[in-house]
Amino acid sequence: MVLIFPARIISHTQNLYHSWHTQKNMMVEAELGRLSGTEHDLTVEDYEAKLTDIFPALEFIDETGIHALAVCIGNVHGKYPATGPKSQTRFTKGVLHNLCSKKGVLVVLHGASGLSEKLIKECIERGVTKFNVNTEVRKAYMEALSKPGKDLLHVMSNAKEAMKAVVAEKRHLFGSAGKA
Repeated sequence: MVLIFPARIISHTQNLYHSWHTQKNMMVEAELGRLSGTEHDLTVEDYEAKLTDIFPALEFIDETGIHALAVCIGNVHGKYPATGPKSQTRFTKGVLHNLCSKKGVLVVLHGASGLSEKLIKECIERGVTKFNVNTEVRKAYMEALSKPGKDLLHVMSNAKEAMKAVVAEKRHLFGSAGKA
């Protein structure tokens, strides 16, 4: 399969790179592939999901100069089905290894909430440097809000602590605890 990126996407990403990195020294991250699931009330069905294809991804990196690439390996935005994630670990190995070693780009997994510790560690071994776990953080917050409290300040404080607990747990899992 050959994926041709519309010139406007490459041009737009190049413009973002220029304005964010060149002018403000900020890192530029892009997402290639299409994650299934729901995020911000937008749903992508399983049949519409697309795994990241290594060759167009490498071309996109060359054309745009991005620093980090969020890949789709079967991960999803939002909650996983009861059967769990259908991540392609054989695919992960090839894509992540190639992206990390050949291009020096950071590899990111969006939709990492709910992935097993084993899969997270496997991804880290293969070069993933950033995981997005917003669904788990939001869930902790919403569950804490539903518990009774003395007053609004108490409820909000509990919600904030619940989020902090998830973040601390994930930082430990990702190997970033105690680092800046």
